[in-house]
Amino acid sequence: MSNIFGEFFQISIFGESHGENLGVVIGGCPSGIGLSEDDFLKDIERRKSGNPGTTPRKEEDKPKIVSGVYKGKTTGSPICILFENTDANSSDYDKLKEFPRPGHADFVAMKKYGGFNDPRGGGHFSGRLTLGLIAAGVIAKKIIRPLNISANVTQAGGIADINKAIETAIKENDSIGGIVECVAKNIPLGLGEPFFDSVESLISHAVFSIPAIKAIEFGSGFSSASMKGSKHNDSIISADGKTHTNNAGGINGGITNGNPLIFRVAVKPTSSIQKIQTTLNLKTGTADKLFVGGRHDVCIALRVPVVLESVTAIVFADLMLKEQKIKRINK
Repeated sequence: MSNIFGEFFQISIFGESHGENLGVVIGGCPSGIGLSEDDFLKDIERRKSGNPGTTPRKEEDKPKIVSGVYKGKTTGSPICILFENTDANSSDYDKLKEFPRPGHADFVAMKKYGGFNDPRGGGHFSGRLTLGLIAAGVIAKKIIRPLNISANVTQAGGIADINKAIETAIKENDSIGGIVECVAKNIPLGLGEPFFDSVESLISHAVFSIPAIKAIEFGSGFSSASMKGSKHNDSIISADGKTHTNNAGGINGGITNGNPLIFRVAVKPTSSIQKIQTTLNLKTGTADKLFVGGRHDVCIALRVPVVLESVTAIVFADLMLKEQKIKRINK
């Protein structure tokens, strides 16, 4: 299993949903950056449950800096951020060893790892592991200043009225997906390493580490397939690369072009729902009925925006550190 992402700013996620701890190890962070445990709280709070449509599971999510920081400054050595699991109820998942949830990683994880995977709460495949992404994102955001990243849910359950969609899903004991849009501003022109490390490639790679992401589009995205070139082409209006429109979403040829980066992701409905579903009974080898208990999100998309910002920041921290090294070498 490979959990390392990045070349110059590297992150490695560890832990399980119901294990004792989970967290992230970050390598390549420059020394001298101010960092305290309080710096993580704002973004962690944005990911927490509590609003309608989110899981009733309540975790404190208090970060603990284990290494890489001395007297409030990063040292240049690997940084480890640790979180404790304190509100897990593993008995809710006992039957999933024999009844894998449709749409979840239960079945494939069991097959890939020979049944030695941790099935509690989805184990290493749980959205809870995004805590590590957020922690790394907080540090990455410090590195990439003044680049600014923001994301928000634009649709849930196929409609723009998000509250209405969630209310309906709760009444129907079902789950819904959503669309989250991310915008990054003040991006330096010229980041990206085509072909395989284009900005789109790296962001997509990082984005699909977020559980439940099923699709991504940049700029005009899929709608560009029905546009004509005369409408899709972005007219360049200044020497710094600014364009009249932004159908390219801030990227040309895999390289940032000086305009805001704009992309959207599709988040699938949560697999665990309060309805009877059909799945494979692994003991009998036949189809059987499953009712998933436990505590689950009705719309996981509600908690994705801050995670999306985090992985985007991680990508740009890596690209900007790489660009700095290239410039030093070429001097």
